[in-house]
Amino acid sequence: MQQGKEDRSLGELFSDLTRDLSTLARQEVALAKTEMSEKAAKVGKDVGFLAVGGAIAYAGFLTILAAIVIALALVMPWWLAALIVGIVVGAIGLFLVQKGRSQLSQVDPTPRQTVQTLKEDKEWLKEQA
Repeated sequence: MQQGKEDRSLGELFSDLTRDLSTLARQEVALAKTEMSEKAAKVGKDVGFLAVGGAIAYAGFLTILAAIVIALALVMPWWLAALIVGIVVGAIGLFLVQKGRSQLSQVDPTPRQTVQTLKEDKEWLKEQA
């Protein structure tokens, strides 16, 4: 025969609370693992696309630079044309690297959903106690 909630002893109530907290902690860890796994899988796939796309774009970019050097060489010495193109491309590259570093420092890798549910669990625990 099951006892009603009001008939249970303090020890039984604490036992139930401990069991519920243990279950809740396991569920939170599972949620965090799932959330981080999903993010890692998406990032891995996106990095693959970036790498292949970057390699193809790089080949095209080098071809365009060679064409610019050849075009400039029609009006100036080859070495000067190559030097000018190299300096311009280097300056653009430096600008992009600095911008990328700045943007990367603003990325927040925190699993927001897990943090939110932990806050909710904390409030629930306060209500239970």
